[in-house]
Amino acid sequence: MDLLRSLAIGLYLEKPRTWLHKLDPRVKLFWLMSFLLSPLLANYIWRLSLVGWLLLLFLLASIPFRVFRQQMGWLVLLAILVFLITMIAPDGLAVSHQPRLPGVDWVSTSDKPYNYVLFEQNLWGEQKLTVTRQSLKLAIRASTLIFTLIFSTNLYLLTTAPEEITAGLEELMTPLSYFKLPITEIVLTLTLSLRFIPLVMEEIQNLVRSLRTRGINWQKLGIRNSIKVWVLALETLFENLLRRAEQIAVAMEVRGFTSPNQHRVQWHDLRLKWNDAVAIACLGLFWWLRFLLG
Repeated sequence: MDLLRSLAIGLYLEKPRTWLHKLDPRVKLFWLMSFLLSPLLANYIWRLSLVGWLLLLFLLASIPFRVFRQQMGWLVLLAILVFLITMIAPDGLAVSHQPRLPGVDWVSTSDKPYNYVLFEQNLWGEQKLTVTRQSLKLAIRASTLIFTLIFSTNLYLLTTAPEEITAGLEELMTPLSYFKLPITEIVLTLTLSLRFIPLVMEEIQNLVRSLRTRGINWQKLGIRNSIKVWVLALETLFENLLRRAEQIAVAMEVRGFTSPNQHRVQWHDLRLKWNDAVAIACLGLFWWLRFLLG
């Protein structure tokens, strides 16, 4: 399982068990959707504040810094890279003159004149490094959006077990059963899919190791023979995965599993506690600030 543990994102942190682990998965799902939806049509101040709140939430949860370094260190570098590239890239506006009056968002209380171009530097020849107000705004929007989407999702997966996620989704999707939708079957399929992912990664790891131990010289094989080897390897992979799936089906039948409605396995007893009530109240405050400041 070394390949699964080396993944950069999406791992569940079993220990230490923080206060985020103890929150109800439904409440955490509402918070996740709030972080994903609140940046829409928001100004740059709100987007920057979301980044600060996520980092503060990570620190307050007392999650070990090694987890942040292993899983989210690359995200910080990606956000900084997107910010720098977008800031110096053309902003898409063919501005050839300065407006007489600044916009509402850029009214300054000082006596300095309004400039659309914030920074301009000659590089070589006619090439110039230009930073405008529009490019700066686009850079802030793009970098903060990428950081918020990935960081909030990873924080949710980091503190919520797969069984808790499926149990919370089943509770939230219960009203859809009135429309004759197979909610239990959908949740069961999702649970089995989440459980099957480690088996897929293990089979891929075994396949890669088997190819390495054979010491294949890919340069001597050529493109055509290399493709044949990879096709055979993929066939072996799919055969092993289908065999694993058949073993799971046989195990469920042996244990008397007939249908999800008749043979229900309750992984977690979902009950709202006092800390969930505090989280819901903070969620209401969060959206009030969003409509007030965002």
